[in-house]
Amino acid sequence: MLFTFFCSKQFAQVNPKRPNIILIVADDLGYGDIGCYGQQKIETPNIDRLARQGLQFTKFYAGTAVCAPSRASLMTGLHTGHTPIRGNKGTQPEGQTPLPDSSLTFANFLRKGGYSTGAFGKWGLGFITSSGAPDKKGFDQFFGYNCQTLAHNYYPDHLWNNHNRIDLPENIRANTTYSADMIHRQALGFIKNSTEKPFFLFLPYTLPHAEVIVPHDSVYYYYIKKFNEQPDTATGRYYDGRIPDPYPHAGFASMVARLDSYVGDIVRSVEEKGIAENTLIIFTSDNGPHKEGGGDPGFFDGNGKFRGIKRDLYEGGILVPFIAYWQGKIEPGVTDQPAAFWDLYPTFLKLADLRIVTAVDGISMVPTLLKRGQQQQHTYFYWEFHENNGRQAVRWKNWKGIKLNVGKDSHAAIELYNLGTDPGEKSNVAAKYPVIVKKIEQIMQEAHVPNKDWPLLKSERR
Repeated sequence: MLFTFFCSKQFAQVNPKRPNIILIVADDLGYGDIGCYGQQKIETPNIDRLARQGLQFTKFYAGTAVCAPSRASLMTGLHTGHTPIRGNKGTQPEGQTPLPDSSLTFANFLRKGGYSTGAFGKWGLGFITSSGAPDKKGFDQFFGYNCQTLAHNYYPDHLWNNHNRIDLPENIRANTTYSADMIHRQALGFIKNSTEKPFFLFLPYTLPHAEVIVPHDSVYYYYIKKFNEQPDTATGRYYDGRIPDPYPHAGFASMVARLDSYVGDIVRSVEEKGIAENTLIIFTSDNGPHKEGGGDPGFFDGNGKFRGIKRDLYEGGILVPFIAYWQGKIEPGVTDQPAAFWDLYPTFLKLADLRIVTAVDGISMVPTLLKRGQQQQHTYFYWEFHENNGRQAVRWKNWKGIKLNVGKDSHAAIELYNLGTDPGEKSNVAAKYPVIVKKIEQIMQEAHVPNKDWPLLKSERR
């Protein structure tokens, strides 16, 4: 693991005023689901404008291929060989396995360092009474879903405002209050009510995660007409006991379009507040596209040219959009600099003029974002996945190694791909490069630190 300190005095000379930071994390939005990354069927003008005016990354990776561990990687600055949470496990009365007391997020340090902090959307890292509650992990204000499973329902019977349950009885009778809109309004209020104090705004929006359902507005009917879509009335179409939208393609497109409109609202709010020149806005996603509850990445080409979707460690499951916009500070352009979720931890703390005092795997991206100094490079990137019999993956230089079914066979064969010549991971060249395969195996052994709560390899299971 990388253990890094930053000098506050030296950094303060080049950053006299600490920036506001807005981190927008879409849910299950694929690399190819938005226009600036190649989407042809869904219109995303606000996100595309953000990309044109900001820095667009082509090789940015999520923490892993599903929600909770990917977000744990983001918040702790650790890859999934080191994170305390490595899978989706539910707990009672609701929520997922909590981040332990020992895990300090970058939001903990931002708040301690003088930032106002807010999170609006889906948490999934610990119920309000647990060690992983949002307020214990650095957030002054939280509004949204504590439990990511309950977030599958866009018309829920309740949300949470910090520790206060907000009941929505109207949704029991009929689909009335669309949660994503309600959460977004709260987020806009956070910006509007911000003071001179710098703020960190975390927006883990639920769109466009399943189930595919959206208010039937003009955008929805526009896409029905555009796709000439016929209603899907097949029996047995259920997601968490609910019948998905009869026009799933129009529904999904409308969800992405709605997310795009949210991004436009956020940018306008920052501009109207007069803080654009001191606000970093980042847009990304937590993993690849889904095919659940009406999702159809094949129709939308949601993974672009890449192999795999959500729950795969092929590029399509972990390579995600990443756009960084900061008016007057970040030069517009496109970069192929590789980076990952765990790099945001040291990046944000450096921008906030705060020292890192915990061990992290991330490397600050400030040199790439602001063209300030030489960018330090990762020796490798590592992922592990604890469903589907267990999987591991490594990116080392342009080589990508993937091992499947490690829960059944710790010594399963490694698939090897040259991403420089084969970004779609179509040709397994492991037999041609045994030395590279051995190197990948060594990295997997080094990067995976066993965790009793998340046994991965067959040798760890009892």
